[in-house]
Amino acid sequence: MIVTGILLIISIWAERRYPFLTWIQWLILGAFHYFSQLNWCNLLYYMLIISMIQDKQRMVQTLPISLLLMLQYTIIRLSYVPIEPYSLLVSLFDLLTAVVVIWLYHTLMNSESEQRKLREKNRFLTLHDPLTGLLNYEGYMQVLHKTLEEERSFLLILLNVNNFSGYKKGSDDPWCAVITGIGQKITNQFPEAYGISRYAGDRFAIVLPQIPYIEERISSLLSNQLQGLQVSYSISRYPRLSQTLQQFMTIAEDQLIEQQRSQWIKNEEEVFRSERLRAVGELAAGMAHEIRNPLTAIRGFLQLSRGQSFNIAPWYEVIMSEVTRVTDLTGEFLQFSKPQAHHMKPEKLAHCLERVMSLTESDAASRGHRITLHVRDESVCVNMDRDKIVQVLINLIRNAFEAMSDPGEVHIDMIQEGDNVLISIADTGSGIPERSLTAIFNPFFTTKEEGTGLGLALCQKIVQDHNGSITVSSEMGEGSTFTLCLPVESGE
Repeated sequence: MIVTGILLIISIWAERRYPFLTWIQWLILGAFHYFSQLNWCNLLYYMLIISMIQDKQRMVQTLPISLLLMLQYTIIRLSYVPIEPYSLLVSLFDLLTAVVVIWLYHTLMNSESEQRKLREKNRFLTLHDPLTGLLNYEGYMQVLHKTLEEERSFLLILLNVNNFSGYKKGSDDPWCAVITGIGQKITNQFPEAYGISRYAGDRFAIVLPQIPYIEERISSLLSNQLQGLQVSYSISRYPRLSQTLQQFMTIAEDQLIEQQRSQWIKNEEEVFRSERLRAVGELAAGMAHEIRNPLTAIRGFLQLSRGQSFNIAPWYEVIMSEVTRVTDLTGEFLQFSKPQAHHMKPEKLAHCLERVMSLTESDAASRGHRITLHVRDESVCVNMDRDKIVQVLINLIRNAFEAMSDPGEVHIDMIQEGDNVLISIADTGSGIPERSLTAIFNPFFTTKEEGTGLGLALCQKIVQDHNGSITVSSEMGEGSTFTLCLPVESGE
């Protein structure tokens, strides 16, 4: 008994150094049990069972081992106790106890395993972005602090991704697909990174060792893998820019913001240029179309005159009217040029309206119309080219006259609202159809048989050159109202 007990203790003490002892301990324990004839050896059997099954995860692997050991205990026990019903019941109880112990052991182990996995998952989510699997802002800061603690110099690259609306439209969620793809491509491009982070939605941070040709690698990333996206980036070197982490991060973020601002200005200039070219194209196309018609008529009449020894007398009036039409078109087209700066000066808008009244009253009287002017504040001044504004107002008033087939009224009202002055010209004509309201200011759009379609477009252009706006409202059978909004000159 003493010898087998000592051998059992030695096998337990030395099993870490000699793992094979684990698989002969059951023999030594069985010998000790046989020579000692002690029933409390079942505790040693339970300890041996736990020791042998601790690296096994499934119950089907551990239950046979435990039953075999408990069977060994039962056989040895029955060798020194009388075989009677009570002894057999105790042996059965021992076997059932082994099953319960194994079940409890696995229950506890599985619970501990689930808790451990949950802790690991929570830690991962605390430091990582759930969409891309990259570090989040907290993980990003941990990498920076760890790099500083190791007293290593490093590069910090910040990337901001824009303009992926409509990118990869085939996917269910284009934004998520693009962000995930970008994270994977950055990871593939910089495998030596200390850490890669996604934070602030569409912004990425890469912490790298001091590596050569960094500009070329970023250019390769942007041109080959991130095509179709607008990416602003900044490269900062620590500790070259600053000795403290806070100052360094502030400088890096400022550099990225400056890059974004430059990119935004460039985009705005490109949009403005595209819009300007589009507008010029529309004007040119409309102008070519409008001029082609009278030129075609003139050429036709000249060809007809060839058969009459070039006598154009029968068509002289028509030819001259077409030439006049071309002249008017080119004249109005030239007025789309920007107003001269030296013509812009602060003037009282009331004086401008009085001049318009004096120029249109006779026309109103000859047509049988009545025109009225109501000025709320005669001291309001506007920085303007007076001749251009007079031209706009006269054009709108004459349009109002032509919109009234029967004698009607035109009301001109001027009122100041805050930093703007509003001039409304209302008539009692037939009104403008709703389908025409959206196109009424488009060049060459007209409902008049002899109109050029440039009048209202020119009015809008002049008002916009004065930093103002022009709007229209109309109701069929009731009339129309055009409203000019111009900024008030505060220096007057």
